[in-house]
Amino acid sequence: MAALSYSSSKPISSSYQALNYRLVLLLTLLPLTVAFFAFILQWQGGFIDPLLSSPDPFQFPGMDYPGSNSSPHRRSVSDCVDVLGQSRSPAFPYFKDWNFKFGSNLRPKICIVSSTAAGLEQILPWIFYHKVIGVSTFFLFVEGKAASLVVSKVLESIPGVEVIYRTKELEEQQAKSRIWNETWLAKFFYKPCNHELFVKQTLNMEMAIVMSRDAGMDWIIHLDTDELIHPSSAREYSVRQLLADLPVDVDMVVFPNYESCVERDDIIEPFTEVSMFKKNFDHLPIEAYLGNYRRAIRGNPNYFLTYGNGKAAARIQDHLRPHGAHRWHNYMKAPKEIKLDEAAVLHYTYTKFSDLTSRRDRCGCKPTKEDVKKCFMLEFDRAAFIIASTATEEEMLRWYRHHVVWTNKALNLKLLKRGILTRIYTPMAIIQGLRESGVFGSVLQSAQTLSKDKFLSVESSNFPSVDKQIGVKESQATARRILDINDNFSGGSAIPPLSPPVPDDFHI
Repeated sequence: MAALSYSSSKPISSSYQALNYRLVLLLTLLPLTVAFFAFILQWQGGFIDPLLSSPDPFQFPGMDYPGSNSSPHRRSVSDCVDVLGQSRSPAFPYFKDWNFKFGSNLRPKICIVSSTAAGLEQILPWIFYHKVIGVSTFFLFVEGKAASLVVSKVLESIPGVEVIYRTKELEEQQAKSRIWNETWLAKFFYKPCNHELFVKQTLNMEMAIVMSRDAGMDWIIHLDTDELIHPSSAREYSVRQLLADLPVDVDMVVFPNYESCVERDDIIEPFTEVSMFKKNFDHLPIEAYLGNYRRAIRGNPNYFLTYGNGKAAARIQDHLRPHGAHRWHNYMKAPKEIKLDEAAVLHYTYTKFSDLTSRRDRCGCKPTKEDVKKCFMLEFDRAAFIIASTATEEEMLRWYRHHVVWTNKALNLKLLKRGILTRIYTPMAIIQGLRESGVFGSVLQSAQTLSKDKFLSVESSNFPSVDKQIGVKESQATARRILDINDNFSGGSAIPPLSPPVPDDFHI
């Protein structure tokens, strides 16, 4: 039996060895086979990748590689090319002849109305940043530099941007607005500088409501081109997602504003060079606000240099009207309003030394304490105007460094730790990514393909006929009179730019 058992075990051992050999062979061949099939699947048979061929319709905008056959005129659009920048490597998935028609069916649809005289170096990053975070349409009421041939030509070439020029026809149209016969804006009528701008912005907002409804928009926001929405509380950093998550009965959303705190006096591009901001009172514990108020104002008249009452978004609906540049209202009801706890508007104010003189040049007010009160609503604007009008450039720079530039690093760190100041990098990263991808350069180049004749005159078609919708009266502008309207939902006087509260406003 023992011999039989021993002899029968030999074939069994032999079969085990054969099985092990096959298993090792299988484990060796399997990864080699997978690698071979992966190579076959990725092999393009020698065809040239269209994204790598140049010049080619698929070339990324702004990618003018050294030694390429790109024609020299592609870099001669304007001086803005150097400011807005071009890239040598693709960082953003845009092709030449790009557009933002993707996601056109996404809801809600959001539009921004703005009154601006800025140049392309400010307006282009502002537009495309807001496109990235979910804004689809822009109604730009332009004058000054923004209405020049070169700038307006580029703006009109951008999908989703409507350019409205300040012409005699537009002024006559707005002179017939029902607003002139109502009381809520009356105290700002026929006053210079900031008051005139405030009325102009309100009339532009009224027209934009009609235009936004015709365009099928769901929400409208009024912003200046030195302001960026910061939807920090939203998923995916999207203002569209932020508004989509709101209850359906909410009519208006207030974004508290944060104010820029520049750390140098030689800022060129604020959107990508400024990262420190002072938080709004609404986003701070009252103890922190009051406890650090004196340190935070640094000898200035108020906690913020300029306004502190934020900006608002309104749901497009019947009887909607502006309530000044910072709020919206409704002729038939008191709108339901909420204030956001985290999202904000980033206000890049006085970020460049040249802002002192540019603001001065837009107003013909006399530089006296009495006269500036008639021209400007906020204390710091008044002081800045007087300095810019009376001081030498060296004195202006010294004043700017003392009142605007945050050079005390120890104080900055202390206020950052206490939550008064905060660092915000997301807008900076988005705009820098757009610049490095060549998007801005591509816009400038694309504008050159349009006919020059189209921009040599302002066509009447640029001004939508809104006489019926905005409540035109038969009376002419010269026969305006203010009516005492009994309106239960008037909302009182329009809300102007307001400074943040001072410690004396609190009664603890």
